[in-house]
Amino acid sequence: MYNPFSLEGKTILVTGASSGIGRATAVECAKMGAKVVITGRNAERLQETFDNLEGDGHTQIIADLSDKQQLQYTVDQTPTIDGIVNNAGIGKTLLFKFIDREDFNEIMQINFFAPVFLTQLLLKTKKLQKDSSVVFISSISTFAVGVGDSMYAASKGAINAFVKTLAVELAKQRIRVNYIQPGIVETHIFDSGVIDDEQLKETELKYPLGRFGQPKEIAHAAIYFLSEASKWTTGTGLVVDGGFTLL
Repeated sequence: MYNPFSLEGKTILVTGASSGIGRATAVECAKMGAKVVITGRNAERLQETFDNLEGDGHTQIIADLSDKQQLQYTVDQTPTIDGIVNNAGIGKTLLFKFIDREDFNEIMQINFFAPVFLTQLLLKTKKLQKDSSVVFISSISTFAVGVGDSMYAASKGAINAFVKTLAVELAKQRIRVNYIQPGIVETHIFDSGVIDDEQLKETELKYPLGRFGQPKEIAHAAIYFLSEASKWTTGTGLVVDGGFTLL
C-alpha cells in the first residue's frame, strides 16, 4: 500500500531515546519500518526503549554525547544512516541574574554543541548518506518566552539559526535539515515535581486545543521530516504546539 510517510528500508539514529520524545520517536520510527539506532545515557531506560521497538535489526548505544570521546564512540558504532533525530537535551529554569558560566556551559554543551558536532562527525565519516534527513528538536521557547528560560531559549535559538545555514550547505548533497518546535509535551518532567499541579492546570488552559502534547505527536512530526513526504522541504521549522502561540 502506498505510503509517502513510510520509513521502510531506512536506518534512523535517535538521540536521547531513553525517555520522552526520544523514546516515542524511536518507537514510532520502528513502527513505520525503520531500523533504529538509539542512544542515551541511562542504560536501564534505554533498554526499555529497545524492548519496545517493533521489527529487527535495531541497535542501542549507551553514551553521553556531551563527552567528546563518547561522541566519537557513538559515531564509530553507528552504521550508515538515512536520517537522524537530534533530540537529546536538558532544560534548566533560572533567573538571569543567578546564572553563572557553568550553568550556561552545561546547557549549551548538551543542547547545542553535542548535536552539532555529532552531525558534523556523521558527515565527515560519510555515515550520513545522500538524500538523508537531519532533524533537530527545538522549542517554541525561542519566541514564546518564559521567565527563567533564557539559557534554554538561547540554546534552542542557536539550533534554529544553525539549521538554516546547514540546510543551504548540504543542499547539493540532497541532505535536508529541519527542526521541530514543540509546545509543552507530557514527559517525565511532569513527575519530577518541578511544576506543581495547579500551575500545570493553569498553563494547560492557555492551549486552544485544550491539552498539552503527547510525545508521539512530536514523533509523528519527525517522521514527516524523515520520510519521502518532505523531500522538498529543508531549512524549515515546524511548530507543534496545540495552537498555543496563536494567542
